[in-house]
Amino acid sequence: MGTVTPLPIVRPEQVGFDRLELNRILDLYGRMVAAGHWRDYAMQFEKDFAAFAAFRRAAERPEYRIEKRPSLRNRQGMWALVNESGAVLKRGHELGPVLAPVERRLMKLVEE
Repeated sequence: MGTVTPLPIVRPEQVGFDRLELNRILDLYGRMVAAGHWRDYAMQFEKDFAAFAAFRRAAERPEYRIEKRPSLRNRQGMWALVNESGAVLKRGHELGPVLAPVERRLMKLVEE
């Protein structure tokens, strides 16, 4: 017979969320849905970043976008919370403190 030559499998590398990160984000999303504030979400996975966007309504821009950019890990932190207009509200090395402003807003929504 002949010689079998393996073909190189080229997979485009992309950034994603691990299970614990996604559980934390989806837990917050579920609580905001239960409070009646968010109705839809979208996830985007690219070569240099991953993003989770939460919408009040499906036909508008996301109210918040949670971004993970590993290239910024050693600088400002790889996590960022971005508002509807594109301004970075919070940036950090850990996911919890970056989600804190949304958590505080959830507390206000539940109290009302």
